[in-house]
Amino acid sequence: MKKPELLAPAGNLEKLKAAINFGADAVYLGGNKLNLTASAGNFSLDDLKEGIDFAHLRGKKVYVTVNIFPHNEDLVGLEDYLTDIQNVGADAIIAADPGIIATAKEVIPDMEIHLSTQANCTNYKAALFWHSMGIKRLVVAREMSLNELTELRSELPHACEIEAFVHGSMCISYSGRCLLSNYMTGQDANRGECAQPCRYKYHLVEEKRPGEYYNITQDGNGTYIMNSKDLCMIEYIPQLIEAGIGSFKIEGRMKSSFYVASVVKAYREAIDLYTRDPAKYEFDPKWMEYLVKPSHRPFTTGFYFGEEIKQHYQSSSYIRDYDIIGIVMDYDEKSKTAVIEQRNKAFSGDSVEILTQKGDNKIIKLNDMRNQDGTQIDSAPNAKMIFTIQCDMKLKNGDIIIKQNARSQ
Repeated sequence: MKKPELLAPAGNLEKLKAAINFGADAVYLGGNKLNLTASAGNFSLDDLKEGIDFAHLRGKKVYVTVNIFPHNEDLVGLEDYLTDIQNVGADAIIAADPGIIATAKEVIPDMEIHLSTQANCTNYKAALFWHSMGIKRLVVAREMSLNELTELRSELPHACEIEAFVHGSMCISYSGRCLLSNYMTGQDANRGECAQPCRYKYHLVEEKRPGEYYNITQDGNGTYIMNSKDLCMIEYIPQLIEAGIGSFKIEGRMKSSFYVASVVKAYREAIDLYTRDPAKYEFDPKWMEYLVKPSHRPFTTGFYFGEEIKQHYQSSSYIRDYDIIGIVMDYDEKSKTAVIEQRNKAFSGDSVEILTQKGDNKIIKLNDMRNQDGTQIDSAPNAKMIFTIQCDMKLKNGDIIIKQNARSQ
């Protein structure tokens, strides 16, 4: 059985390193132009080179998104940008626009090209067309069912790979092609500037009754607001693998390092367990525990089982029971001292959880907290401040410290 690739989002260098440390086989990210998450941290060419070197040193891959639908002015400098991507060592680009794809084939002919989900490839005829155009991998439309994906795999040559989203935020619009943001805010979602107006709270107003607002409610046929639940397929790893999906993609370049690490850890363990011995595979509830601790919306299986009506729900709010406190930067075994870079305010004596890169999470206390000068402190209140704790348990660089927040206790 061929083990599928686990592909994680990387909004910046910290998230890239978290994804790889916690078990991703590859990451996808945006450079400084032509990608659909313009408000993410994204990567300068120097950062891109550092991230690619970090990944390659560990045998992992990096894919760069150039997946906007460009207007003429967006194409200025395209050739140079694609050349830069190749020169820093990217393993593939992800694109949807035929113009960008054609330019890539001319300028960087040896670069692997993956077709973005924005191209909304939903059938094998379209897949065969794109493959004939030099596309190595199809990031299929999220609107496809598991049965359709199985059929798609059977119709494609072995050399044509299938990548599918298995976890993360769902876009209300077909394959992400939305004009609502453009219409309401002037920010074009198809050029990387989505303001997510589908997450706004709406009321109904009848034109002859101005000022009289009616809640948009739900009946037996579903809900009519535009907000989506989050996709989660952790309970269906065997079905996804058996359908022939070669790459399991996690959404979330805008999400935190905590989210990236937790989600990657859950899917890594599930994939490894199933491919090791399918006959003995059992779903482990701890994987769902990993997934619900970072900020998330209620979960759905999206379109995989033909139940898209269950995708919508009545709030845009996140469920957020845990916060990231810090990231382990170093650990000295002799003195049993851990060096932490703060992410949220932490207090001496707090009971916290260590999101470990392998194995079950651990509970420790923040004992003997000190600042960089060695002065004992009661808390670490400043963003990204460096502090130390005493910890008998060996910690690893990149381990993430989390804490249940007061709202959920």
